[in-house]
Amino acid sequence: MAQILTERQAEELHKSIIAYLASQSLSNSAATLKAELGLDQDAFDAEKSRKYEGLLAKKWTSVMRLQKKILDLENKNLALQTELESCTSTSLSRRNQDPVNWLPKAPPRYVLEGHRSPVACVAFHPVFSSLASGSEDYTIKIWDWELGELEHTIKGHTKAVLDLDFGGSRGNTLLASCSSDLTIKLWDPANGYKNTRTLPGHDHIVSSVRFIPPGPSGTGNLLVSASKDNTLKIWDVTTGFCVKTIEGHTDWPRAVCPSTDGRYLLSTGSDKTARLWDISAREPECKVVLVGHENFNTCCAFAPPASYPFLARLAGIEKVPAASNPAAFMATGSRDKQIRLWDERGNCIKVLPGHDNWVRGLVFHPGGKFLISVADDRTLRCWDLSQDARCVQVLSGVFEGFVTCIRWAPGVAKDGPANGVALTNGEEVTPKKKASDTNAAANLHIRCVVATGSVDGSEGKVRIFAN
Repeated sequence: MAQILTERQAEELHKSIIAYLASQSLSNSAATLKAELGLDQDAFDAEKSRKYEGLLAKKWTSVMRLQKKILDLENKNLALQTELESCTSTSLSRRNQDPVNWLPKAPPRYVLEGHRSPVACVAFHPVFSSLASGSEDYTIKIWDWELGELEHTIKGHTKAVLDLDFGGSRGNTLLASCSSDLTIKLWDPANGYKNTRTLPGHDHIVSSVRFIPPGPSGTGNLLVSASKDNTLKIWDVTTGFCVKTIEGHTDWPRAVCPSTDGRYLLSTGSDKTARLWDISAREPECKVVLVGHENFNTCCAFAPPASYPFLARLAGIEKVPAASNPAAFMATGSRDKQIRLWDERGNCIKVLPGHDNWVRGLVFHPGGKFLISVADDRTLRCWDLSQDARCVQVLSGVFEGFVTCIRWAPGVAKDGPANGVALTNGEEVTPKKKASDTNAAANLHIRCVVATGSVDGSEGKVRIFAN
């Protein structure tokens, strides 16, 4: 066998082994090894043995320590190599072509200018390439987001327009708006955005409005609003009547969103809580109160079922919740600069720090892998739920001021869009498919389009990010 050690190195090793055996009271073994190696007793006496006594143990621990360092460096090298490969032009091109992994990139496709005051809200038409924006200049503007052109300017509110949403029954899409003038207004896109109804009833600013998806047996004629009078109200848009008033928040519920099956509402606001409501019963019931933020909450969202595997892992849950449960996980954003992820039992499963100012808007990627947020720190951040909700992208230098809102364009069915078919926070509900249909996501075509509204000096701008 080829000699690996030099003669001197072999001699040092032999002496170290003999000294180690002697220190462990294995004198017979040490003597036998000495005899076999032909070491003279006088040449390796007790005094010289003490010199080599701890050498073997030190060398062994050094080797183990170096081996651990090598393993750590190999793992780090593998992670860096993976990250490097994900940044190559080929992989970036592949990612851009894959809707599930697409994220908004700078620069935006369009910067839409026209509002004379900050933009407070944006909303996509469920089928056509129309985008509505509401502003503190009291107006609503309708844009063609594919062409970047202004189509209509709607006037009717007497104070700031704070929120917008498209929805309604199948074949009869409406635009709803709410305002600091205490009213909700309905507009008909099919009739030149004519104001078809005004819904008075709140006693203070109306800050949020959303159409409630019809679910398996609903009509799609219900609308929910949140107001500074500390209430949520559910309206029948056909009659204009308030059918339910929900009380429970101890301060202004600033935002509200419905689940995809229309059974639940998630509301959040100035009492620093979020509340999950079951509105399927005659009397709405608060199922859970989410407590943890240290300042006013500003936004909330239900997670789509596509994100459940990632969120279940974050929550330490082995069994992924069924896609038929539309309220398994939720997200909230706050003036405490944090985003919190919650499960349906009210447990905070993850806190996402990173923004340097108030978080103003949240939207889940329809593919389920990402959460996107905007804030008053003039950034848009993308959080990868598959990587422990790590922030993987920050768009900074794109916005001139506070970013006030964000919406993702609703997906459409692959077998062709139908008027009124919409996607809420990544999950589509159509009259053809029940919310419990786990194959609904497979039939969904994701539109890679995101819109934001912002404060730009004394004006407001809308930005369109598209693939």
